[in-house]
Amino acid sequence: MHCSIDEVRAALSLPDYDGFAAQRRMAPSSRPVGRFESRPGEPRLGGVLMLLYCVNDEVMLVLIRRPDYNGVHSGQVSCPGGRHEPPESLETTALRETYEEVGIRPEEVVVLGQLTTLYIPPSDFEVHPFVGYFSAGRPAFVPDSREVAEIIEVSLADLLDPATRVEEVWELRGVEVLVPFYQISGQKVWGATAMMLSELVERIHYVNARLFNGRADSL
Repeated sequence: MHCSIDEVRAALSLPDYDGFAAQRRMAPSSRPVGRFESRPGEPRLGGVLMLLYCVNDEVMLVLIRRPDYNGVHSGQVSCPGGRHEPPESLETTALRETYEEVGIRPEEVVVLGQLTTLYIPPSDFEVHPFVGYFSAGRPAFVPDSREVAEIIEVSLADLLDPATRVEEVWELRGVEVLVPFYQISGQKVWGATAMMLSELVERIHYVNARLFNGRADSL
């Protein structure tokens, strides 16, 4: 299934859309719903960017693979993004981190909208995802080797293909867990990144279904 940037805009502007439910479709079976009230303090804040661009009339999305390190997100696939630095806005955080990690300047990105905030228990982060568009074709990525082990370019059409969604039983922290993930570009994209992508995918599916039904009604 193909989609256009206009369809993405429409998908991000849906009124009263249940983004939380869309995210939960790609949540591991053992994942907590939210932050435990007993956890002290406040979660750290972060902003991430789903950066879209077009290559040969195909809408693409950039993901990054984190380097291996001694931490909870070692080697995982994610969207560019990172920690909020007050007094900047969370949108500014997402744009700044994208520039620092893959070299795309904030002024080159048009922010199309925002997805549902997501809490990440292992790192105690409240992540605010934004969707942006780089209109000048394929960006000239300049990855920061300290933050990025690999640039992964994904066709949005592949993400929209139901065959891309896979489930397996994994052992996480000594417990067997049913884990849904996207099998794309030789990578298993799971966890918070998959949940945020799921909301974008489900929103686009909803818009496309509505457009299809409208055309069918007009026949």
